[in-house]
Amino acid sequence: MPEVSTSFFDKNAFPVCLAPMVGLSHAVLRLIVQDYMPQGSETIWPTEMLNSRRIPNEILGKTSETFVLPTEINLVPQLLGNKRQEITESIIKLNQYWSLSGIDINMGCPVQKALKHNYGVSLMGDMDYAAQVVKYAVEATKNLEKDIPISVKLRAVGSDKSLDELCFFIDKLTEAGARWVTLHPRTAEQKRRGQADWNQIKYLKSRSRIPIIGNGDIQTADDVFTMLDETSADKVMSGRALTARPWIMWQVGERLGLKPPKGRENEKAPITPEEEGAEYGRMLLKFIDLADKYFIKQLLQSENLILRKIQFFVKTNHVWMQFGNELTSVVNRSKTIDDLKENVARFFQAEQAMFQRTELRQ
Repeated sequence: MPEVSTSFFDKNAFPVCLAPMVGLSHAVLRLIVQDYMPQGSETIWPTEMLNSRRIPNEILGKTSETFVLPTEINLVPQLLGNKRQEITESIIKLNQYWSLSGIDINMGCPVQKALKHNYGVSLMGDMDYAAQVVKYAVEATKNLEKDIPISVKLRAVGSDKSLDELCFFIDKLTEAGARWVTLHPRTAEQKRRGQADWNQIKYLKSRSRIPIIGNGDIQTADDVFTMLDETSADKVMSGRALTARPWIMWQVGERLGLKPPKGRENEKAPITPEEEGAEYGRMLLKFIDLADKYFIKQLLQSENLILRKIQFFVKTNHVWMQFGNELTSVVNRSKTIDDLKENVARFFQAEQAMFQRTELRQ
């Protein structure tokens, strides 16, 4: 089995990455999180989940899901699929348009649309079939000009499967050519509810021959270091919390002794509830500006569509804001992008604060 050809899992590699999330992990969010990366640090960057049935016939870059800036590097698109031809054509096409650093196969999506086509988490029900899907992806990369590692994102085992069976499953994926695995230790039935079982990450890491990324319940910089310490994971992945608190990257970097983000050289990372509340306001206004610039003005998407996308973004992360429900109302009643910018700026003229943690029930 070839070694992972990137530096993403070296001992000095940055230990945090963004999770692939439908409707959220698009270029605007990637740019927002990148703004908080310590200078000189690199990590892997996801796309939203891309359907291998659609990619071969899609014009890449014309939708918010497939829009990638020329400056983006270390891109690892997440692919949903199970058929050789569709996976092969998708990977070849993605590599032609983007500078890929990997392909992630989704075996964790629990939504009915994915289950209906035997995609996502349903692949975990048949080890041999899942391994074959990885082989399809690996074979698709063999004739490309550069090494493109294949990774897999999984969910936890349930009560009907043992941890040893999970490790056996990972061994199957490894033998098929998977170069690293991300484990989100909640079952498909849990979706995003309940507590993530980090012990599964720890056990998998102790038995696995390939790097393991841990995912689940990462809300703060403290959580990053706790997961690394308790599980020995090679990297930590955060999803919804990084939409609310993208400066986790800065906070982690600061504790590691890394340089502050570009343009923030003489500052410390926000840490108090009030500092974080003010930073959230600045971040949200920049998010709106970037969505306007790229999705409306460049992709010519409708203003109403992008307003809904911004509303979804705030709906996802408002729970960390002390007056999040009021902020949601402010965002939802804005009828134009200009109105939205004005209303959000007015909201943050008053001091706002963030909760360190929230119960992630949805």
